[in-house]
Amino acid sequence: MGDLVKRKHPRLDHYDYSTAGAYFVTICTQNRRCLLSHVVGRGLAPAALELTEYGIIAEEQLLLIENRYPSVKIDKYVIMPNRIHFLLVIANETAGASPRPTVMDVVCAYKSLTTRKCKEVKPIDKLFQTSFHEHILRGREDYEETVKYICDNPMRWHYDELYSEE
Repeated sequence: MGDLVKRKHPRLDHYDYSTAGAYFVTICTQNRRCLLSHVVGRGLAPAALELTEYGIIAEEQLLLIENRYPSVKIDKYVIMPNRIHFLLVIANETAGASPRPTVMDVVCAYKSLTTRKCKEVKPIDKLFQTSFHEHILRGREDYEETVKYICDNPMRWHYDELYSEE
C-alpha cells in the first residue's frame, strides 16, 4: 500500500472551539461546483442571489441550527454558488445538562443533514468538501469587517478566485 496523504488540520491546537464567541465559517461544495445559487445582476444593478433547490435546503438547514443548538446563533450568512459563509455565535449559556457544542459539532451536523435532505430531492454523490474553514473573530473591528465581507460577497463574485460559470 502507498503512503496515505496526511490531511492538514486547520484548527488551532489547544483551543476550545466550544468557547463562547463569534466564528466566521466557510463551507465549500465538493470540487467547488456551483450548486447552491446563481448570482444575478451586473454593472450598475446590485448583485442578487437566486438559490437553487440545494441552496434553499442549505438555507433552511442553516436557520434550523438555532433550534438544534439553543446556545448557538447564526448572525449573518450568504449562500454563494459554490460555498456558504456564516457567522456562528456561541453564547455562554449551555443547553441544560448538555455542554456547549463545538464549532465542528455544529458544522458537521449541518453538512450531514443538508446533504441528506438534498439527496432526497435530487441524488448527489457528495455535496460538500470534507473540511471547512473557520476564523475566530477577535474584537468588534474583526466582526464588522467580516459582516461587510459576507454582505459584499455577491457583488464580488465575478472577480472571485473561486468564480465559475458552471
